Parts: sequence; structure tokens; C-alpha cells
Amino acid sequence: MNRLKITTLLLCLSAVSAVSAQEDAANLSLPRKVSNVEILNLEGKAAKLPCWGEKNLMIFYVDPDHHKQNEEFTYELEKNHRAQSDEIYGFGVMNLKDAPMVPNGMARMMARKRTETNGATVLADQDRTLSRAWELGDCNNQFVLLFVNKAGELVFMRKGQLSEADKEAFYEVLDTYK
Repeated sequence: MNRLKITTLLLCLSAVSAVSAQEDAANLSLPRKVSNVEILNLEGKAAKLPCWGEKNLMIFYVDPDHHKQNEEFTYELEKNHRAQSDEIYGFGVMNLKDAPMVPNGMARMMARKRTETNGATVLADQDRTLSRAWELGDCNNQFVLLFVNKAGELVFMRKGQLSEADKEAFYEVLDTYK
């Protein structure tokens, strides 16, 4: 019985290590060329990513089940206007496929109400279109911070709770493209 438990534990650890290695490989392969994708606006109509090729894009790709992950960081970013620049356009994309308990129409409706007051641009990805097209890996239960330059290169990606080192690395990229 103990051998079975140990074997199972080792298999689980191997799987976690493999996923971690894939995530690290995805981050190491930056920058990499990505393409504009068609997802949905909050009315449920097809929409391309805004300002593609015109501005550098700061994108929050968020699982609605974990929308408060990194809330302090996004509040700080908004408060200190660090990302404010004529060269940068920031917006959010809801990763609806990874939030099966939240009906897509309801998520879009709630986002519409919120954007009416804050003026933010939010799009909806119902089928992991962005994640698959850009080979982001597993984005379930994660806040994904992305930065794409005007040339269509993904130059920054971090998933989950951002560490202080992640934030500093992001600010370095941000300052480069202001």
C-alpha cells in the first residue's frame, strides 16, 4: 500500500513539474509574435482587439471566478497613472470558458454595467480563443497580465498572483514602451 501511495505522489509531482516547466518555457519564449483575434464585445457581437498595431496593449485576461486576484496591483496602477500614455491602450478580456458557473450573458451584462461607470474597455472570450491563439497555456483560476507591442509581439506575460519581482518586471516593460 505504501508503494502505491509513493508512486502516486511521485506521478503527481512529475505532472506538476511538467506543467510548471511548460509555463516557464512559455515565458522564456518571449517576445513572440501573436495575431489579433476575434472575440466578443459586451453586446455579444464579434470584435477584434482594439488599437491593434496602433498602440502598445496592456491586457488583463481574467477568469471571472478570480477577478479580484491582483486587485491591489490594478488599483495601484490606476491610482498612480503609471500606465497612462498616448502609446499604451489598456483593456480587459474576460476568460468566460474557465468560469462555467457564471453564465456568459450575465457576466457580459455585469461588465457592461461596470464599464458604464468607469469607461473601461472589456471584451469576452467565450472559448479560450485568445489563450489558444497566443499559446498562453492554462489560464483557469488566474489573472493573466499581458503586454503586446505595436509590432504584435507578446513581450510580457505573468499569471496568478503577482509577486513584487513580477510587478517590477512589468513596470520595466511598461516604461520601455511609453
